[in-house]
Amino acid sequence: MTADPSVPGADPRPAGAVLDAHLVVDRGTFRLDLPLTIGPGEVVALLGPNGAGKTTALRALAGLIPLTDGHLSIEGRHLDDPARRLWTPTEQRPIGVVFQDYLLFPHLTALDNIAFGPRRQGLDRHRARQRAADWLARVGLAEHARRKPRHLSGGQAQRVALARALAVEPALLLLDEPLAALDARTRLDTRAQLQHHLAGHCGATLLVTHDPIDAVVLADRLVIIENGQVVQEGDVATVTARPRTDYVARLVGLNLYRGHADGHRVLLTDGFHLVTGDQHAGDVFVAFAPSAVALHPGRPDGSPRNTWPATITGIQRHGDNLRVQLGGPVTVAADITPAAAAQLNLAPGRTLWAAVKAAETRVYPAAAAPADVAAEP
Repeated sequence: MTADPSVPGADPRPAGAVLDAHLVVDRGTFRLDLPLTIGPGEVVALLGPNGAGKTTALRALAGLIPLTDGHLSIEGRHLDDPARRLWTPTEQRPIGVVFQDYLLFPHLTALDNIAFGPRRQGLDRHRARQRAADWLARVGLAEHARRKPRHLSGGQAQRVALARALAVEPALLLLDEPLAALDARTRLDTRAQLQHHLAGHCGATLLVTHDPIDAVVLADRLVIIENGQVVQEGDVATVTARPRTDYVARLVGLNLYRGHADGHRVLLTDGFHLVTGDQHAGDVFVAFAPSAVALHPGRPDGSPRNTWPATITGIQRHGDNLRVQLGGPVTVAADITPAAAAQLNLAPGRTLWAAVKAAETRVYPAAAAPADVAAEP
């Protein structure tokens, strides 16, 4: 049954949503304008470059800054609505937060850090500590109950912070770069543990992160924002297969271009064409992996349909390979092995030839699909 929005207290959420929000926040010349819904048990990752508005969104959800416009409801309860002069303090919101630096109370033990939230909710000391002890056991730290934060490792502190957030049984769990402070090995182990605990969380979860691996492993759905607005949204497979902005393309490791297709040819810019394996008509995106770009000291013969002279603008280590940044009629990244790099005698400023086979390109319409929200790259 659809709720009647004219009835006070009626639930305006899409069916099944735990969080129904339209976050509008003006901060000087910057405006966040972010529609956001999250269903029960769903993990949504919010990604974007620095300054995109991720932290502003998290702070608005937590009640640390008020909305300028829009609305915020959790489980049908209206928490923020500037038009009605409604704003709910942080401590009265059904949320749990894991901050990037964890922000554990330094004077409290791990047990009492976790018990703090339930105590604030009205549980007596004994019951709050029982719940905290249960959560310590769930995160594998039962023997660390009496340790204070300074005696915990980074991974242990992260697990205590997660247990503290979940101990209040939040309808909405907010994770602010929860793995960013960890070293690579600890991060790998802790990510797996976090995935397990999120799978058991019945409420909604918003993960704010810069790390595409964290997002892909932990999230059911990705929401990408740039300059305060959604530029792409969808499940992991959709977003990674069809990026719609340069930021998203870099995030998933693809070269991305926008152009106009006429059959197998796509006009990109200044008369430069790419030949593609698929036929299209109209405005399209063309994407291909850096590993699809072959580099040659001279113009290659043979099968590649796309060749052009390019100038090396940078060289970085990328896993076991080298990533070569190239300028020319189009900017492109190429991944090559160290052995190939030695044969090519690579150096910034050197000119060589780039080649991409038509079959290695991926072409899709520039118009937004239902799961996407497109923006100009």
